[in-house]
Amino acid sequence: MILPGPKTAMVLAAGLGTRMRPLTDATPKALIPVAGRALLDRVLDKLKAAGVERAVVNVHHFADQVEAHLAARHDLEILVSDERAGLLDSGGGIQHARALLGEDPIFVANIDSLWLDTGEPVLERLKAAWDPARMDLLLLLVARGNGLGFEGPQGFAMDAEGRLTHSTSAEVLSPFANVGFGILKPQILDGQGDAAFSIVPIWRRLQDEGRLHGLVMDAFWMHVGDPAARDAAEARLM
Repeated sequence: MILPGPKTAMVLAAGLGTRMRPLTDATPKALIPVAGRALLDRVLDKLKAAGVERAVVNVHHFADQVEAHLAARHDLEILVSDERAGLLDSGGGIQHARALLGEDPIFVANIDSLWLDTGEPVLERLKAAWDPARMDLLLLLVARGNGLGFEGPQGFAMDAEGRLTHSTSAEVLSPFANVGFGILKPQILDGQGDAAFSIVPIWRRLQDEGRLHGLVMDAFWMHVGDPAARDAAEARLM
């Protein structure tokens, strides 16, 4: 059963993919195949299955290739947010697409995040957990040890009510990592201007307000960040 939820998604596909070299020397990271299907398509497939009807995809690195690839998909309305003039980072990329996203809550998705649903689909659980009265941003998380590519100390702690605290401490490892999917109110980025900016300061503002929440996924997560991780994810998928 598909629960009511966001009908629009922002798909962040503009990155240079430097860690994925040499695979990205002539191909954008978004189009790198994993088990025979491009990363971008795998993310769009999950969003479509979750009831998304319109996807806004930002482009920069080999933008023409990404646009040509997207033109072949007809199961979703796809709009392109053009960042050819310069990368705008996570927050700036969403803000640049603001006019295309509308005013209702949206999914936000990175293209290098994969998982295999083994029970109730993860995005259905995310939609069920979304409560706009208490939250402005709900992040999908994975527990340390339940995924590939959870590196370094950066991550989140979560209280009994699901409120998050972002941490970069190297002394105490955070128990949860951001998967790169979430539901947010686009208005939280308003007033930031047109320049490139990270979404991390927005996280911290929302945590101080008690409006940053998380949901821990029950699936095994695969962060496809470099060629070795791509190979490992491919082996697991196949």
